[in-house]
Amino acid sequence: MSQAFLKVEGLKKIFPGVSGGDDVTVFDNIHFEVQRGEFICIIGHSGCGKSTILNVLAGLDSASGGNVFMDGREVSGASLDRGVVFQSHALMPWLTVEQNVAFAVKSRWPQWGKEAVQTHCVKYLELVGLKHALNKKPHQLSGGMKQRVGIARAFAIEPKMLLMDEPFGALDALTRGVIQDELVKICAATRQTVFMITHDVDEAILLADKILLMSNGPYAKIAEIVENPLERPRLRTEMHHNPHFYTLRNHMVDFLVSRSHKIAEGDLPENYDPQHPPMIRPMNLATA
Repeated sequence: MSQAFLKVEGLKKIFPGVSGGDDVTVFDNIHFEVQRGEFICIIGHSGCGKSTILNVLAGLDSASGGNVFMDGREVSGASLDRGVVFQSHALMPWLTVEQNVAFAVKSRWPQWGKEAVQTHCVKYLELVGLKHALNKKPHQLSGGMKQRVGIARAFAIEPKMLLMDEPFGALDALTRGVIQDELVKICAATRQTVFMITHDVDEAILLADKILLMSNGPYAKIAEIVENPLERPRLRTEMHHNPHFYTLRNHMVDFLVSRSHKIAEGDLPENYDPQHPPMIRPMNLATA
C-alpha cells in the first residue's frame, strides 16, 4: 500500500490543572492513518478528546506531543487545504447564503473574478440543494439549511481533507437523514477525504469506510479500528437487511456501553499495541 495520506503519530494532549490541581492527560499515544478518499468516523464518550484531535488535525490547536502529517507535510497550523464543519454552522449573519460561501472561495482563490466566484459558489450550493436560497440571510433559514451552507462552504474550497465535528448533532432526525444522504452523494462524486466525529452508531455505519473506537479518558486510546463491511452505495432503507449490519452495530454498541470503560480502567486486549490498534474486519466481528 502507498504512503498514507494522513498519518498521526504518538499524539498526546495535556490540559493544565484547574486552580492548582494536577494536569490532565486527555489522550496519549494516538496513532492512526487515513488513506486518500477514505471516510473515517471516530466514536467515543464525551471527554475522550475527539474534538481536540480534530482541532489538532485542522491546525486550530496544538498537541502536547506527537506529530500529524498530511500529504507528506507536517500539520503546523490552519490551512485551506483542510475544510472544517462544526456542529454550529458559524455563518456570518450579515451576508447572504452565496456571500457566505463566496467569502471562503475568495480566500482560496483571491485572483478569481466576480463571475468565476459566483459560478463556483452556485455549483456547490446546488449540490446541497440550496440554489433557490442564494440571496437569503442566515436568519431566514432553518437549522438544516444553515448547516447545508456550512457544508457547501467547506466543499467549495476543494480541501484535501474535510473535518466534521458532529455536524448533524443539533438537527432533528428527519433533517439529519436528508443531509447525511446528500453528504454520501457529494463524497461519492468528489472522492473527498473525510474525518468526522459522531456519537451516532448508525450514522457511522452509513457514512464511514472505517470507524475509530476511542476508550474513555483520561489517557484515552484508539482501542480498535473497525472496517465497515457494507458495500457502497449504502441506503438507510436497506442497510438493516445486510447480514453484516447488526453484527457491526452490536459490536460498536457493546464497545460504547461496556468495553470502553473497561479499557479505560486498564483492561486492554492481549498484545495491544497503540502504534497498531487492532483492526476488526468483517470475518472476525462475530468473535472480536
